[in-house]
Amino acid sequence: MKYVSILAVLLLTACSSTGVVPMDGGVYMIAQRSAQVGFGPPDGVKADVYKEANEFCAKTNQKVETVKLDMTNSGFAKPGNVSLEFRCK
Repeated sequence: MKYVSILAVLLLTACSSTGVVPMDGGVYMIAQRSAQVGFGPPDGVKADVYKEANEFCAKTNQKVETVKLDMTNSGFAKPGNVSLEFRCK
């Protein structure tokens, strides 16, 4: 039971988002790590990050404009990462 609890905590923290972080000039950033097992792009995390950005911009009746998107594929013992810089327009 102890190992199940530890695994649950690791999975929850492995895919947690930074939330929306303000940067300079009206630009915001969100970063999230993938809990994906195996190799490949973190497409699910990319969708989650864009969903969070869209919800943030929708509060002011605006839409997301991507400034920069960085994705790192997951690999052997290495989780994928997504970092989105955006502004609301």
